[in-house]
Amino acid sequence: MLAIGTAALLSAAALTAGGGAANATSVQKSASTSSCANLDSQSRVGRLGGVVHATAVNADCGRSTTSDAAIGTPPLIWNGGPVMGTRSTGPVVVTPIFWNPSGHWMSGDYKSILKTYLRDVSADSGRRSNVFSTLNEYYGSNGHIRYRVAMGSPVNDTGPLPADGCTVDPTDNVNIYADKSGYDACLDDDQIIAETERVVTARGLPRDFAHIYVLFLPKHVESCFFGGDTTTADNFCTINHQPSAAYCAYHSFTTTNAVYANMPFPVYSSPVGYTCGTEKDFGSIQTPNGNPDADVQVSPTSHEIMEAITDPDTTTGWYDSNGYENGDECAYVFGSTRGHSGRLYNQVINEHRYLTQEEFSNNDFARTGGGCLQHT
Repeated sequence: MLAIGTAALLSAAALTAGGGAANATSVQKSASTSSCANLDSQSRVGRLGGVVHATAVNADCGRSTTSDAAIGTPPLIWNGGPVMGTRSTGPVVVTPIFWNPSGHWMSGDYKSILKTYLRDVSADSGRRSNVFSTLNEYYGSNGHIRYRVAMGSPVNDTGPLPADGCTVDPTDNVNIYADKSGYDACLDDDQIIAETERVVTARGLPRDFAHIYVLFLPKHVESCFFGGDTTTADNFCTINHQPSAAYCAYHSFTTTNAVYANMPFPVYSSPVGYTCGTEKDFGSIQTPNGNPDADVQVSPTSHEIMEAITDPDTTTGWYDSNGYENGDECAYVFGSTRGHSGRLYNQVINEHRYLTQEEFSNNDFARTGGGCLQHT
């Protein structure tokens, strides 16, 4: 579905559940999975899809790290549209945009690890040794997907933040992050699109199914699907103390044909009791690269890129009967790990270690009833 204005999006949200976001929500244990995902949570709202949901840290879901069971309602179903990474589109170029304006510093180490991760995913293109290899089984109206990824030139975006599009509630000025700090700004999706479009236009970058623009927000910036109030369940925002607490990341598609992902600064070990990290699964945050912020962010980054490739317009690609995309099916499902506690990892990509969720395979689901894989 093409990007639409906020008023129309509100109407669409009232009618449509599903899509590509990584969510922050309360979670109940499912009898069929140890991942503690909440199947009642919306994975898409209007044109916003691939929502990475947040999960409750104290959910009673055990600490199994070997389950390959999906958490949605598989299999994934093709809805007749195009995908990314086919012979006709060429390799998928992933361009990271690190938005760190004055007053919202972003560490060099954080940016370096995420850039290294994207370079490693690019360097391993064509191999069957990481989660991106599951892409090869999917297809669209423009051909079969091939695991061919390239990293575009990273953008260090120092453009100023606009005036708040959504309103930070005073209770969310503190006790959001592990260090007890909170939000001092709030951006709605229209503003996320506007900044992405500004960067793409300024650099003369393409808008097509061969390019994804991944916008990394700085710490202390809340984001929401809609402008205005954040204290109502009618809105969907990053982890906060309100009924709107919903997601860790999402992807979508603009009216100018730009595929983008919104990657808020990761929240984990939060006083709120929700997380985008690994402490629920492993008892603590795992940092194979020694930077908890970057190491937590790697997994939703993988989630959103792979969902954008298989469902770029969030409407005509691949998702199940609940609207769950390939990343949604395996959110917070990590499988077996290596290393020692505190530095656990499950992916070795271009000789570097990462801990990411598994990704969904229709083929494996048909064979085993599981579907979540670390590689094919």
